[in-house]
This record gives sequence, C-alpha cells and structure tokens, in this order.
Amino acid sequence: MNSVVNSGFSSQLFPNLLELARTQRLALGDLFTFAENFNAEGRKSEAGELYKTWLAYNETHPGAQMVYFNYSVMLRQLNDIAGSINAMRAALKIDPMFGPAHINLGRAFEDSGSSPQAIQQWRSFVESTAETTPDRLSYRVMAMQHIGRVMENAGLLEEAETVLWDAMELRPEKTETGQHWSAIRQRQCKWPIIIPSSHVTERQMIDSLSPLTLGCYSDDPMFQLARAYEYNKGFVGRIDLRNFPRNKVKQKTGTGQRLRVGYVSSDLRDHAVGFALREVLELHDKASVEIHAYYCGDPVSNDATQTRMKAAVDVWHDIGTLTDEAAARQIASDEIDILIDVNGYTKHARTKIFGYRPAPVIVNFCGYPGSMGSPFHQYMIADAQIVPPSSEIYYSEKVLRIACNQPIDRKRFIAEKPSREKAGLPENAFVFACFNGMQKITAGTFEQWKAILTETPGSILWMLSGNEKADQRLLSMFVEAGIDAERVIFAPKVANAHHLARIGVADLFLDTFPYGAHSTAADSLTVGLPVLTFPGKSFASRFCSSVVAAAGVPELICEGPQDYVAKAIAYAKNPAALKAVRDKLQANRETSALRDIPGLARRLEELYWQMQGEAERGETPVPDFRNMDVYYEIGTELVLENLEFVDEATYRARYLEKMREWQAFSHIPHDARLWTPEAAATA
Repeated sequence: MNSVVNSGFSSQLFPNLLELARTQRLALGDLFTFAENFNAEGRKSEAGELYKTWLAYNETHPGAQMVYFNYSVMLRQLNDIAGSINAMRAALKIDPMFGPAHINLGRAFEDSGSSPQAIQQWRSFVESTAETTPDRLSYRVMAMQHIGRVMENAGLLEEAETVLWDAMELRPEKTETGQHWSAIRQRQCKWPIIIPSSHVTERQMIDSLSPLTLGCYSDDPMFQLARAYEYNKGFVGRIDLRNFPRNKVKQKTGTGQRLRVGYVSSDLRDHAVGFALREVLELHDKASVEIHAYYCGDPVSNDATQTRMKAAVDVWHDIGTLTDEAAARQIASDEIDILIDVNGYTKHARTKIFGYRPAPVIVNFCGYPGSMGSPFHQYMIADAQIVPPSSEIYYSEKVLRIACNQPIDRKRFIAEKPSREKAGLPENAFVFACFNGMQKITAGTFEQWKAILTETPGSILWMLSGNEKADQRLLSMFVEAGIDAERVIFAPKVANAHHLARIGVADLFLDTFPYGAHSTAADSLTVGLPVLTFPGKSFASRFCSSVVAAAGVPELICEGPQDYVAKAIAYAKNPAALKAVRDKLQANRETSALRDIPGLARRLEELYWQMQGEAERGETPVPDFRNMDVYYEIGTELVLENLEFVDEATYRARYLEKMREWQAFSHIPHDARLWTPEAAATA
C-alpha cells in the first residue's frame, strides 16, 4: 500500500483504490487520506463511492464505525440526508456509545424537519452517559446544548433553561451553554438573571454572557467593550492568514472610478435590519459607489425586502452555504474597498469572514448596538447622540457620524389603522405601550412601570406578547404589586403591516432600559406614537434617544429613571400636553432627520470616501486594546453590583477607584481610555 501512497495522488488511481478496498488491502489511514483528497478536489461522489466500497468488503474491520461516520458526513455534503442517517445508525450499531455519531444523527433529524426525533436521539445519549468517561462527558454536554438550542428555537423556554442548567453544572467553563441559558432567562423575565450554584460561579456566568445579552443586562460601555474583545477572541480566534490574499488599497480618489462597497448580513430580508436598509440601498449614488450585497442568512422565497434589495444593488451574492474562508475569498476576489458588517454579534453572524480581512477597510454599522472589540473592525458609524465625543473611549473602532443611526424605509406599507376595540383595548383608557422584546424588560424597568401604573389609575399597559408562560409571569408580578390584571394587555404577533397600523392607537410608548427600542422606536414615531425614553451611557441605552431626537421631539428624552416616571405620569394626567407633542411629531414628520433617507445615503457615501482617502494615505485606524484585560477584570466585579442607572461621573469614578487599587498592587501602563497619565497621576 505504501507504494500506492508514494506514487502520488491522481485521478487514474480511483479504479485501483476501489480494487484495493474490495480486496481488503486499503488501510484505514490511506482510505481517509484519499477520500479527503477527493473531497478537496470537489470529487465528493468519488469519495463517497470509495467509502461505500470499503464498507461493503471490510465490515469486520475494528475501525468500521469511523468509516461509517466519515461516510455519513460525505453523504450530508451530497445532500443525501437519508443515506447519512443510515450510515450513522450503522456506526452506532458497532459502537453504541460513539458520541460524534449521536450528535450528528440528531443534527440530521433536525435538518430534515424532525426536531422531536432529534431531541429524542440526543436525550437517549444523555441518559446512557449518566456515569461516563471525560471523553463521553464532553459529548453528553454537547447533546444537552443541542437539546436546549432546539427547544429554545421552538419556544419551549423553560424546558430549554432546565436542560441547559444541567449542562452548565457539568461543564461550567463551556461558555456557549451559559450564553444561551442567560438569554433564555431574559426572554422569560426571570430576575435576577444571574443565579450561581455550588457548581457554577457568578464569574463563570458573567464570562458566558454574549455581548448582546450583556447589553440587556447592564449599562456599562467599558465592560461591554472588554466583553466584546474577549468574546471575539473565542468566537473568531487568531486566523491563519499566511495563504490568504491581502488586497492592497486601490487609488480611487479623484480618478472617477466607483468605490466598491459590500454589505454583509444574514438579515437582508423581511427583518428589522432589512426594513431599515432597503431604501438606503435604493438611493445610493451608483455613479459614486458600486454596491455588492453578501447574504449569509437562510434561503427565503417570495421575500419582498430581498426582492427590492436584489433590484437595487449592483451585485447580489448568496454566501450562506460557503465556509467563512470561501466567503472571504469571494469578497476579496470582488475587490471590495469598503466592507460593512451589518450583523455584529447577532444571530447567524459570520464574524470570522471579517477576520480574514477580505477588504482593506471594515466597518461596523446598522446591525449591532456596540463596539465589536475586534482587531479587524476599523470604523463604526454612529451618531452624535449615541456616541458623543466624550464616549469614544468605549469603542475600539474610529467613530464616524451620520445624522441618525436608524435608517427607515419611507415606502413601507402600513395597513389601515384599527379601532381600539379591534386592537383589544378599552376605548377611553390611557394606553401606555411597549413593543420591545421581553428580553429588554428588566427588574428596574418593571419597577418604573409599576410606579407609573400605580399613579395613573385606570391606565393600561399594552405589551407585545413573548410566550404564554412569560406573559403570565409578568402579569402575576403586576397583580402581586396591586395592579389589576385587566390593566395589563398582551398584543399577539401579527403581520408587520398590521402591527405598524395598530401601534398608533396607543397614547405613549414607554422605552426599556438599559437596552432601549431601536427600529421599534422608529416604527412608533413614524405612525405618530410619542416615545418616552432616558439615555444611559452605552450604545444600546442611548439609541432610542437618538431616534426621538431625530424625529424632532427632544422633550420626550428624560434625564433619568425618576424623570421618566414623572413625565409618563404627567402626560397621562395632562392629555393636552401630550396632544401638543403628537401634533409637533406630525408637523415635523416629513422634514425630520429621521425621514431624510436621501441625505443619509449621501452622508454614508461621504464617509465611505473619507475612509477610502484615509486608507490611500495609510491612515486607516488601528484598534487599541491596551489594558483591556484590566478593564475586563474590573468590569466583572462592577457588573455584579448591577447598578442599573448611574451618571457618567459616578460611573467613571467607580472604574478609577478600582484601577487605583489595581495600580497599588501591579503597575498599569497608561492608555487613552480611563487610565490616562492625568488619572494615573492621582493614584
């Protein structure tokens, strides 16, 4: 056999390899080598045929289960899910405790639309590994993670929480488990979110929070930056770029050539981000920029947003089935100048694509409310309300600004406005509304709403339904607080056009903190519903105030939670004052910055050309992560106190006090964030 291996790999060998497999002379290692080489050359069917032939004539080989497993993977790549399932079952007949086959068999059931069968497959493995080896424990935890993920997607939140908790207690250092567990608790309004046990510490739970979940948990922009930095190291890691083409900056300024701009997102479809971007893409100046869209989401059909986007951009690329490296190579071959990350750390994000640096300039915009904390995102587009100059220290990217960070689509279809009765609301009551996701409602927000409802007898709180159990939990808490159950009404989910129409029947939208309304605020203001909010320090906590300011009604921006409660009560008791705000909102509607989408498109193009000019001059910013490990360690201490709202001066003083304590023990080098030479001099 060695002579075959040493003779080199060529297409003429295939018949000889089949003969060696039939005569039991093809060694296991050589089988895998040749099959992998066939696969790498795109000859998947030949690789599959080689596996199938070997298995037919080597059934009693002690490594047959591994061959069945590899064969099953090959069949999945050939879209033969049924064949893949049969191959994995054959592997499990040989070795019933073969963890990888149990995991992949469940995934195959899930992908074929049989989630209950997938859960049962994983559960059977979990039950059979109650007492097991460390190796099998790893796959046991993996199976539990999959069960929790599928249950979460199916809306079985309590069941998912339970199985993920068991997985956390087995392997608390596996941050992916805790990441889903904490997010599920937020969606159920289970407070406190962080609950340690004798097996899982508070620190481990904090370490497992995703940056997005942290945004709902705490208004701490420095820790959010540090968490994003740590998260990126685990999520993307250090990519080997030695064999990846690094495009040089092209000289385009003043040449008349168009700038090639690429938007990458899984949400270029009927989704809040898709709704926000579609008119912007239509209004880009095609004489100035050539727009490429890279869609990395699940396939969709008859999707109105995607249809419009495909018509608007110069080139549409579906990259959902490509690996991260292949997608990055596609972008590099398209010679993109400015690459826009429209996902950030959200669902279906493909952050690793950007880690390959497939374009000279990479930008964080529109999809994620915070800093990426990555070494390869050089710019972030925000606005002056979300990121005033004094707050730039909380972002690793260079901040460039537009008028308002929330694009809208002025062509969006809105159904006919329903009556209060049809919307399920009492006709004459004052209706407070909040259509933010359940995960944004915190214990602090609940206390504020309770105070507002208590001081406005007869008023209604109208919320978007989460799931039945979460709705009931919130309702029970209001009842325990002395609020009649009839005063808390949950709006069922409806088609987007009808949801937009019904929003306007409410009187006042109450924002959440620390993660406020984004597109939901723009939707509400678009249909004339005033939005009451108060900004904090983080991107997510300041976003809503940006939208409100852009709509021309800054009087709805409060100074803090006490002012927020007082103003909500005052508006409920003074309908004339609220009517004046609504009239102003309507009068400013078409001239407001919120609806100046042509101006937004022009401004974005200006910024893209500014970035290009800086790149041509060798001035592209380099993210600075000095002392980020220190900020992370201090942040983990401070975030556990979870002080929901503190002013900027108090916030910075808390960090500096901890840094001085750290400095007394171990020297901290100066940085450009909080530990400046001036701050260190007072240590």
